[in-house]
Amino acid sequence: MKTILAALFTAALLASTAHAADPSPAQKAQQMRMTQCNKDAEGKTGDARKAFMSECLSAKKETQQTKMKTCNDAAGEKKGDDRKAFMKECLSAKKTG
Repeated sequence: MKTILAALFTAALLASTAHAADPSPAQKAQQMRMTQCNKDAEGKTGDARKAFMSECLSAKKETQQTKMKTCNDAAGEKKGDDRKAFMKECLSAKKTG
C-alpha cells in the first residue's frame, strides 16, 4: 500500500513539475491577472483585501483588442490630434461595471 501511495505521489510530483515548466495560455493569463490584482490591492488589508482580490480575479477583463475596437468605434469621425487624444484617453481608461 505504501509503495502504491509513494508511486502515485511521485507521478503526481513529476506531472506537476512538468506542467509548471510549460503553463498553458489560460494559466499565464491567470498568473498575470494575479500579479496585477496584487499590485492594485496594495494598501488594502483584511476583509477589504479579500473582497477586492475576489472581485479582481473573477472579473471578466476586456482584452486589449476588444478595447481597441470599442475605442475606435467610439472615436467615429474624429481626425488628427483630436482622435489621438480621444484614443489615448479611451485606451487608458479603466473599465467600470
